[in-house]
Amino acid sequence: MISADRTDAASQTASGRKRAADLLARAERSELWAVWDALPEKPAAHPVRGPETGLVMVRGRIGGGGAPFNLGEVTVTRATVRLDSGSVGHAQALGTDREKARLAAIFDALWQDEATKDFVERALLLPIAGRIAATERRKAEETAATRVDFFTMVRGDN
Repeated sequence: MISADRTDAASQTASGRKRAADLLARAERSELWAVWDALPEKPAAHPVRGPETGLVMVRGRIGGGGAPFNLGEVTVTRATVRLDSGSVGHAQALGTDREKARLAAIFDALWQDEATKDFVERALLLPIAGRIAATERRKAEETAATRVDFFTMVRGDN
């Protein structure tokens, strides 16, 4: 039987990996290159798969809860690399930028390695998360500035 501590650690690692993969998918190519240039030792990355570009069907729901329907296709590029350390990194990103997918896969592999995980978090993932939060905050402020509040006044019985 698996102990509760090991199960919690595994779920935290899985959620951390999901967060890292999400942030790497949303990274800008320039962000990836800047951190790659800042790496003290560049790892040798051997391609396992890709980078390759294809189409993925996107499904939607009316109002978020209606019946699902096929919205359309989007272009996605994916890559898988293996570092000399044995770490395997995967990446997927919207669009056709193969170099971005390859770099994101390398950083995914580096994130899994305890020796470089903190560097990837500090130098790449935290700034990406900050950029995304700032963009979402700006969009929310712009939307709030155009909001109109409607209210109804009720007449008394006089």
